[in-house]
Amino acid sequence: MISIIFPGQGSQLVGMGKDLFNKFDLVKKLFKEADDVLEFSLSKTILEGPKNLLDQTVNTQPAIFLISYSIFNLIKKEFNIDLNKAKYFAGHSLGEYSALSSGGYLSFAKTIKLLKARGDAMQNAVPKGEGGMVAVLGTSIKVIEKILNDNKDNFNVEIANDNCEGQIVLSGKNKDLDKLFLFLKSKNIRNIKLPVSAPFHCRLMSKATEVMKNELEKIEFDDSKIILISNVTANEVKDKDELKKLLIEQIEKRVRWRESIEYMIDKGVNHFIEVGPGKVLSGLVKRINKDVKINTINNENDIKDIKI
Repeated sequence: MISIIFPGQGSQLVGMGKDLFNKFDLVKKLFKEADDVLEFSLSKTILEGPKNLLDQTVNTQPAIFLISYSIFNLIKKEFNIDLNKAKYFAGHSLGEYSALSSGGYLSFAKTIKLLKARGDAMQNAVPKGEGGMVAVLGTSIKVIEKILNDNKDNFNVEIANDNCEGQIVLSGKNKDLDKLFLFLKSKNIRNIKLPVSAPFHCRLMSKATEVMKNELEKIEFDDSKIILISNVTANEVKDKDELKKLLIEQIEKRVRWRESIEYMIDKGVNHFIEVGPGKVLSGLVKRINKDVKINTINNENDIKDIKI
């Protein structure tokens, strides 16, 4: 049983998708449509950089979606491989939008516009330099939850991503993260400050939640038979109304990636196909369960290796 998974922020790279862009008209057409919809040359930023421009959240989110969606459609239309036969679709944070669009819930144009708005709102929800994120390595979610609960009067920090056992990402104001850093160091718990522009997936994103609530209320989702797994619940999305509600909540809520993968495996999934730039999710899945099969699809050779 197969699940298709789509990467989130952090998987971007200048030049990603260049080989596919140069070879396939389908990809060129999607890149042009993205530029036309956004009224800005996202394609030039992806193919040529500079890196600091691509790394701005407002550009990163639509860029990763564009690459993921292009690869998905290339697999389907140029190589006649039907990924819609997969049991589940899921994505990590912004990757959830790649999943819902590739799964037929929302058009390409509407999705990329939404992600431009989402990226802009998240980038500007907190004054620059006020908040950040820290990756905590080598410990369990229960240990971190207890530390945060026991020290809530000392530092106000929230769990942003439960990626896998031994990799948890925390968000908060930098002054609180500095206190957290000293505490974790005293306990010999390894942690790394991440190079991000804002504290994603925590209550500090409340302004972005309001923006996305307004944006999503304008949208009508299409019908689809694809079953999506939500970051917020680590469970199946029941209907289009719930999907909209969960996408709004997702801005501030924890990304329950470990639980999402475990849920799909419990339901019989034994083969994950990561569609999009990089191979971050493939690495996380392998750490969650080393026995499942994983394909990472970045280029034409990767597509030719798919066996379903």
